[in-house]
Amino acid sequence: MADSRSSVQSPCAACKLLRRRCVIDCIFAPYFPADQTLMFSSVHKIFGASNVSKMLQELPENKRWDAVRSLVYEANARIEDPVYGCVGVIFLLQQEVVRLQTQLMQAQAEIMRLQVQGWKPGMITSGIRKLDNFHEEPGNTCFTKEVIHQSIDTASGVDMLFR
Repeated sequence: MADSRSSVQSPCAACKLLRRRCVIDCIFAPYFPADQTLMFSSVHKIFGASNVSKMLQELPENKRWDAVRSLVYEANARIEDPVYGCVGVIFLLQQEVVRLQTQLMQAQAEIMRLQVQGWKPGMITSGIRKLDNFHEEPGNTCFTKEVIHQSIDTASGVDMLFR
């Protein structure tokens, strides 16, 4: 079986960024192709090429793609938000889950109340109007760095991050 990377092709993104010769069995080549220099740059900036190389070598090949995807995500999150990184995003998503669970319980309670009053499933026009206005409600914000910091800073404690 012929090697897909010949000497004519350009080096992988890691070797290009590190300005070194890309060998045939380069640990980075399958995961950071030549056109992905920015992706490797982020990972290198946060974790260091040597550490990433060691991590990848210690993993079985079938788990390396997942590890690379995770490293890229975590590196980009840390670059975007140096204080909280991906933990800030996780925290906001946990808060969003709690908010949506509360909203679901309220909707279920409203359905039960309406059913007790004789409501039938075909009578949903007011519910649709409420859904149409969902994006205009103040509690439905996007996940910006400022929102993450404000949410974490105003939380009752760091232990909420790990629930």
